Amino acid sequence: MNRESVERIVEAVGGKENISAATHCVTRLRLVLNDEGKVNQRMLDEHELVKGSFSTNGQFQVVIGQGTVDKVYKEMVTLTGIGELSKEEVKNEAAKNLNPLQRAIKTLADIFIPILPAIVTAGLLMGINNVLTGAGIFYDDKSIVDVHTQWKDFASMINLIANTAFAFLPALIGWSAVTRFGGSPLFGIVLGLMLVHPDLLNAWSYGEALKKGSIDTWNLFGLHVEKVGYQGQVLPVLAASFVLAKIELFLRKRIPDGFQLLIVAPVALLVTGFLAFIVIGPITFAIGNVITGAVVWLFKTAPFIGGLVYGGLYAPLVITGMHHTFLAVDLQLIGSVGSTFLWPMVALSNIAQGSAAFAIMVLSKDDEKLKGLSLTSGISAWLGITEPAMFGVNLRFRFAFISAVIGSAIAGVVISVAGVKAASVGIGGIPAPLSIVPQSWSAFIIGMVIVIVVPFLLTLTLGKLQKKSTVTSTVAATESFQHNPKN
Repeated sequence: MNRESVERIVEAVGGKENISAATHCVTRLRLVLNDEGKVNQRMLDEHELVKGSFSTNGQFQVVIGQGTVDKVYKEMVTLTGIGELSKEEVKNEAAKNLNPLQRAIKTLADIFIPILPAIVTAGLLMGINNVLTGAGIFYDDKSIVDVHTQWKDFASMINLIANTAFAFLPALIGWSAVTRFGGSPLFGIVLGLMLVHPDLLNAWSYGEALKKGSIDTWNLFGLHVEKVGYQGQVLPVLAASFVLAKIELFLRKRIPDGFQLLIVAPVALLVTGFLAFIVIGPITFAIGNVITGAVVWLFKTAPFIGGLVYGGLYAPLVITGMHHTFLAVDLQLIGSVGSTFLWPMVALSNIAQGSAAFAIMVLSKDDEKLKGLSLTSGISAWLGITEPAMFGVNLRFRFAFISAVIGSAIAGVVISVAGVKAASVGIGGIPAPLSIVPQSWSAFIIGMVIVIVVPFLLTLTLGKLQKKSTVTSTVAATESFQHNPKN
C-alpha cells in the first residue's frame, strides 16, 4: 500500500470535500458522504486494494481487508484532514441523512445487533441439544439420551445454558434498548429482569391459566392488574425501555448531582415498572399477539405465497437494512409459539447468495481479483455473512443477484409448504440445520440443495449468455463498420 493508492480511493469516492465523516471497522472503511452520486464505482471496483463497496444506513462502506484497512484509514486521515471519529460518532453523522422510516429501522438494528451473538450462541447450543434429545434421528423412536442414558444430564445442562438467553431475553433487550435510548444500561437489565420475575405468571403458561381463570392479580386501590411475566416477548420491553430512558434523562437534567443516586433510579424504575404492568405490558403484549397471529395465519393458510414472498424478498430487504426488523418477529414467534418458520428462509437466502458468488468465481477465469473476492465472499455467505457477496460481487452482476433471489424464493416455497421450523435463531448458512427442529431436517436439506444448485447454475447460464451476447454485438458492430466505414 502507498500514498497514491489511498489518493485514488479518495478520488473514487468524490474527493476529500465529499467526505463528511470517516471511521473504520475490522475490514471496511465506513464513510459518510455528502453526495453518494459522486462516487466513481468503476474506479473503486478496479482498485487493487478494494474488495467491494456498498451503501447502508447512510454510510458508504469500502471493503479493504483486515490489517490493511487500518493503514488506509490513517493515510486517508492525513490526506483529507478529517478528524478521527468513533463508530458511534460516524453513525450519528450518517443518521442525519436518513428519513424517519430508515431511522426507525436503524434504531431496531442498533438494539438487536449487540445481543445477536448471545442469541446465535443459544441457537447453536439448542441445536446440539436437539441432536442429543430428538427421537428417531439415529435410533427408531428413540433419542441418543434414551439409548445412552449417561448423556442425559449432559444434554440437560446444555439445554439450561442454551435456554438462558431466551428465558431472560427481556433483560438482554432492556440492556441494549435503554443504552440505545441514552439511559443507563444497568437500569435496562433491572427492567428486563423485573418483567420475568419468578413471582409473575410465566408468559408461556398465560393461555392455559386464562382458560382456567387462575391468574393472580394485584389490587391497586381498586384497579386489578394481572401478575403476568413477559418471557420471550419483544414489544413490552422495547416500549418500557424507551419510557425508562426518557424518564431517567428527564430526572438527571433536573436533580442535583448529590441527590441523583437517591432519586433518579428509584423514581425512574418505580414509574416505569407501574406503567409496564398496568399499561405498556398489556397493550404491547396484545399487539405482539396480533402480529404473531397474522404471520402464523398467512403461513398456515397460504404457505406457498408466504414462502415465495419472504424467501424472495429477504435479500432485497438486506439492501435497505429492513431485514433487522424481522429479527424481532423471529424472537416474538419463538417466545409465543416456541419456533419460527421465518428464520429458515433467512438461512437459505444466505446460502443462495454464496452459491451465486461461487458461480461468478467460475465465470471470472481471467480476473484474479474478482475470482478471489468471489471465493472469499461466497464462503462468508455460506457461514452467515452475506454483505461481501451481495455488495461486492452479486449486485455488480445483476443476473447473479437475481439468480440468488430466484433460488431463495423456490426454496422458500418448498420449506414453507413442508412446514419447516427453527427452534431458535442460529448461524444463517451451512451450519443452519443445527437450529432446525429435527422433524424438519429432511425438508430443510432439500431447500439447501435448491439454493446451492439453482443460483449456481442459473448464474452460470445467464453469465455465459451475457458474454455470448456481448461478443455477438461486438462482431456485428465490426462487420457493420467494415461494410460501411462512414458509419
